Amino acid sequence: MKKLLTIFCLYLFTCTVANGQEKLNVLQLLTDIKTLSSDAFQGRKTGTTGSKKAQEYIIQRFLDYKLMFFGDGYEQPFSFEASNKAKINGTNLIGYMEGTENKNTYIVVFAHYDHLGIKNNEIYNGADDNASGVAGLFALAEHFTKHKPKNSVIFVAFDAEEIGLKGANHFVNNLPVPKDKVVMGVNMDMISRSEKNELYACGTYHYPFLKQFIEPNKDKYDIKVVYGHDLPEEQNGGVQDWTLSSDHGEFHKAQIPFIYFGVEDHEAYHKPDDKFELINQVFFVKATELIIAQITYFDDNLASIQIEAQKFLKNKKAK
Repeated sequence: MKKLLTIFCLYLFTCTVANGQEKLNVLQLLTDIKTLSSDAFQGRKTGTTGSKKAQEYIIQRFLDYKLMFFGDGYEQPFSFEASNKAKINGTNLIGYMEGTENKNTYIVVFAHYDHLGIKNNEIYNGADDNASGVAGLFALAEHFTKHKPKNSVIFVAFDAEEIGLKGANHFVNNLPVPKDKVVMGVNMDMISRSEKNELYACGTYHYPFLKQFIEPNKDKYDIKVVYGHDLPEEQNGGVQDWTLSSDHGEFHKAQIPFIYFGVEDHEAYHKPDDKFELINQVFFVKATELIIAQITYFDDNLASIQIEAQKFLKNKKAK
């Protein structure tokens, strides 16, 4: 009952604080993260029955929002060799929504759904890492079903992030659309737990022109949006450089501009107690609202972002 009351209070909270955009479906957001991080999904390790169960759940949610698919379905299978030479099969899940004005210009929004599985008979549920990002992905899809994007948006749930960004690597090297039509990527990885009430927008060191498209929204949701964790560690006093630490790293290698939304590592990171009960529900709601508003702003200004990106990459190549 206490959990239900908490959810209900959060629902009332978002009904009164919507910052001019469609009210977030908090009950669904929390249901998604709670379900994906439950014991039934066995930690969602790539190639396991828990992973397959997660795939089925994600596909159903894509269907709920009537996302279109490339080819014959949402699945993009791939395989790779593990460190012990064993072959592992993974599956990315890809849907998209056509833009109302520019159908052939794309933003790719993504979150990895895999986690660490079961170790020593303990389930690593991965609530923050990264059921939170996948739940945020669904919330964005729901938003765009009500407020159609101007540009086409590709939604990707990546597999095998925890084993070396294998799913993202396969996707970037097998894009379903021409690479020059992909303006940018946005990653959501760990967005539900921050004791400092901070959400990082990582990537502006590499793509500084993107900062001007973040500033108008970053102070609207009672969360501190912080830039950083994208400088080389030797230039930044040993502070972790996240440039290649999650799926956005593969976009960066391919010179596709990115922004990565996430929190700093916490005491439950990659541990069995990364559970739904320990996320910060209020922070998660605010972070999701902010990210949706930010991606909507990217969409509204994508033509300008594309021009800035082309100039930046051209100048970078010339140096």
